[in-house]
Amino acid sequence: MIDQKTDITFTLKERRLFYGPKNSPLLAPRGVCRLGEGFAVSDTGQNRVFIWKQMPKKEHAPPDVTLGQLSAEGTGRNAGDQLSASSLQYPSGLWSDGKKLIVADAWNHRVLIWHSLPTQDGQPADVVLGQKDFHSNQPNVKGVQASPSANSLYWPYGLHSDGEKLWIADTGNRRVLYFDRIPTENFAPAQQVCGQEDFCQKEYNPDFAIWPYSVHISPRGEMLVTDTAYYRVLYWKNAELAFSQKADVVIGQKDFEANGQNQHGFFPKAHTLSWCYDAKFDDKGGIWVADTGNSRLLHWTQVADQSNAPAEALLGQDHFEQGSENKNSIESKPDSFYWPFSITLNKNTLLAADTGNHRIVIHQLNYKDFTNS
Repeated sequence: MIDQKTDITFTLKERRLFYGPKNSPLLAPRGVCRLGEGFAVSDTGQNRVFIWKQMPKKEHAPPDVTLGQLSAEGTGRNAGDQLSASSLQYPSGLWSDGKKLIVADAWNHRVLIWHSLPTQDGQPADVVLGQKDFHSNQPNVKGVQASPSANSLYWPYGLHSDGEKLWIADTGNRRVLYFDRIPTENFAPAQQVCGQEDFCQKEYNPDFAIWPYSVHISPRGEMLVTDTAYYRVLYWKNAELAFSQKADVVIGQKDFEANGQNQHGFFPKAHTLSWCYDAKFDDKGGIWVADTGNSRLLHWTQVADQSNAPAEALLGQDHFEQGSENKNSIESKPDSFYWPFSITLNKNTLLAADTGNHRIVIHQLNYKDFTNS
């Protein structure tokens, strides 16, 4: 059975736990994405990305490829402070279609692109965004006080692509950048910006406030932005309109003016969020949200027409009013979470980066058929 006893959206067929290689296990992984039959993980706390070509069958299977380090045992920032096309510092969001790979190298204030899926440990990236070259890593190119541009980045934590276009959650600049094609040259400029009036702004904008940590586009052209600092997820029916108008629906708050953690409640509810860090569409027309601060994953079968709609099911807690780490236990449990940061879906398989428990949780779901309900 799944964790929510009144579930109406799916049943859980299987749950498996994965901790990374035994001699150098995961530490605070914050990113996960599917790679065909396998997956990739941003092992954020150890400045590396692991790639498994096939779904591991053991809890401690070694990776096929390690990026950011010379081997799977390396853990240093920028592989020992040697900033290069091969190094990483606090990698977070990932995207791949099984061919290309894109990594949000957050604390180097850049995004790295591999034109083909890496096959060797420490393989250098082909393209860097946010910096003029592979040997620079200042926020907005010139430092913290510098104004942003269409080319620069400041703490890019999340990203998404459909294989042609690219969106980046440029968190430190309070904006989402849009590229009309995946860049093939270093320091390429974005074509549009969401969350700011123009490319040169980065401060709080009361008319269009976002502090985005992740972005996701559905095959139908809808857009989700996980607006972490305001405890909400923003939904646009048409992603192309996100650059000129507010979202159509806000999830986790009563309206666009509200921004309370769990809507200022001590305990969470089915319609509240706390430090949410990721949101994804599933292929059934529904959405999943990593409600990180409440240590749970929430599911909606579809986005409601109005804001503040309650979730219909959850994983990680026994009921909607429970929000403690590991279900208020000092020890992790197979069915609990400790600050899940990232999720990825492929049909009926859901993977969650269970950051505080230093593991990936693999769920096999059985969605219920709503066409006849």
